[in-house]
Amino acid sequence: MKILVVSDLHSHHSIVEKLSAIDDFEKVDFIIDCGDLTHFGNIQSAEEMLVKLTALRKPVLFVPGNCDPKELANRNVVEGAQNVHGRCVRIGEFNILGVGGSPYTPFSTPFELAEEEIEEIVYHSYKEQDYKQRLILVSHSPPSDTRTDVTSSGTHVGSRAIREFIIRTKPILVFCGHIHEARGTDYLEGSLIVNPGLGHLGFYAIVAVNGDPSVKLKSLK
Repeated sequence: MKILVVSDLHSHHSIVEKLSAIDDFEKVDFIIDCGDLTHFGNIQSAEEMLVKLTALRKPVLFVPGNCDPKELANRNVVEGAQNVHGRCVRIGEFNILGVGGSPYTPFSTPFELAEEEIEEIVYHSYKEQDYKQRLILVSHSPPSDTRTDVTSSGTHVGSRAIREFIIRTKPILVFCGHIHEARGTDYLEGSLIVNPGLGHLGFYAIVAVNGDPSVKLKSLK
């Protein structure tokens, strides 16, 4: 199975349109978007971005980001794309569950949560899973104290609740975004963490999960 992972598109429609032209696209089984579909947009703006993604004719799973409207979190299916915020979706041999938004920031963005709320949401999803399936976590916020949550000033600003969840449940993969400059991968207690980078600059990742997962960080440019 191959997954195209993108995050932080921030309403750049043209980037989505270019994804279908990449070499790997026909081999991709589905698309995961880790949030910030919009740049402080409303529900209509989010719907417009999801229409662009579903027009690529691959199944789409997403979580809302901190720059998306908070009410997006309450809609399970939007324009054919499945929202996994607070939910568990089974695809093949995998449980895919998610949490959107971010921990509190200095910028008062639309969808921010206390760490306790993030913990509650992600464990609620976890209880819904089929324990025979392998686990994939989709989180807008990266886990704290990893290579995927470091700002340009060198500060770690990821979620402590997400970090603890990974340590306790050991998903095989964690997809995240939010910290634009922290594009890359890391491991935490054996879980592979992937931040594909700033989508509106054309960054994305192709992740193969046949056996041990492998990641290729790529760019449209």
